[in-house]
Amino acid sequence: MALLIPDIDHPHAEELRRISDILDSIPTISDMVWQDLTRNVKSPTGACGMTAEQVLRAAIVKTVCGFTYEELAFHLVDSRCYRHFCRIGVAHEGFAKSTLHGAIKALSAETWEAINRLLMAYGEDRKIEKGREARMDCTVVGAPIHHPTDSSLLWDAVRSITRVLTQLRDQTQGAQIPFKDHTRRAKRRMLGIHNAKNNTVRRKRYQDLFRVTDSVLVYARKALRTLERTGCLYPAKRVEELRALMALTEKILDQATRRVIHGEPVPASEKVVSLFEPHTDIIIKDRREIYYGHKVCLSVGPSNLVTDCLITKGNPADSTLVGVMVDRQDKVFGRYPLKVALDGGFASKKNLKVAKEAGIKDVCFGKKRGIKVEDMCRSEWVYKRLRRFRAGVESAISWLKRCFGLGRCTWKSLESFHSYVWSSIVTANLFTLARRASG
Repeated sequence: MALLIPDIDHPHAEELRRISDILDSIPTISDMVWQDLTRNVKSPTGACGMTAEQVLRAAIVKTVCGFTYEELAFHLVDSRCYRHFCRIGVAHEGFAKSTLHGAIKALSAETWEAINRLLMAYGEDRKIEKGREARMDCTVVGAPIHHPTDSSLLWDAVRSITRVLTQLRDQTQGAQIPFKDHTRRAKRRMLGIHNAKNNTVRRKRYQDLFRVTDSVLVYARKALRTLERTGCLYPAKRVEELRALMALTEKILDQATRRVIHGEPVPASEKVVSLFEPHTDIIIKDRREIYYGHKVCLSVGPSNLVTDCLITKGNPADSTLVGVMVDRQDKVFGRYPLKVALDGGFASKKNLKVAKEAGIKDVCFGKKRGIKVEDMCRSEWVYKRLRRFRAGVESAISWLKRCFGLGRCTWKSLESFHSYVWSSIVTANLFTLARRASG
């Protein structure tokens, strides 16, 4: 075994040492990570890569420090503390950013969630988190997209389809794929729309941008017919990407035409707000603030551990999530909590009935909404205590966003979005467990 770097006398290094001890005490975690890393490996031969321990620990360092993969690669070479935590020997040269990227992204959201449940069992065994009280609230995690406008989405479509057509023309032998590059014209129209002084000028420039987008779609359809007719060899991945871009572009063109030309409002559920992250939802909070990402419902215990997380599809009302969240608490701890504190958006008589039938003795909604205190809790004192207890979930969400990157996802694709959210939660819980252990 490679010689390891000795411990460092520093508070942050001490926290990492405690986290390392927690991970070592749950060997099942490394087994689950290893299964993800070897899921698509057909042959065991090849260069020696990262171990399961190194991948998980590198992901934790990346999350807590907010490093890019390039910065992570540098610090795993430069920092004695991080090399020791990630079990990288003194003589090891470190890992390239591409190696770190491929290994960390290989960890699935299901694995991260399973790790979190193992941490909850660890906290329960050490009486850090009993699972008898829970506070729940929702927040929004932003997707890695720019602010969507009709013109910018059309510009994205024109340049992306043109890029794929260029790649197909260069990579395909025996097929002629004629098309014109309209990216500069589309960009000028997009900027002209943003800087237009009145609606008449803006509408005229939009119409030209529509024509350019239509032309690019025609080029793409002709290219696909040419490839099918000639029967030449072509990269299937590029063709699949082109088909997906065409389908999204048609939706974007349709919604822009409805909005700009016909003045028709387009429902949020029908809108495409990103060509590259089409899974992104439109979340309208408090009827005023608009977010682009996904709604996330969190359960937080008295220990400040995030016991569970639900990433929703669309923008469901908070009042529809109570039954789902309390059932998930049963799966995490094997029983329902005795006390639950929720935000006012969850309040309804139906939800109170669902919670009471699950055996929850005290249910506190932030706003009563016509529900009597004696119906929710055993006494006024219990209700006030749970209201104060619920306020702590706000600080937990703030901590996750400020210190662990939960405010905005930086990974692409829906699967990676789920993995990113769970990796932030697992890292935060590891630091909470480490700090509670020190106390």
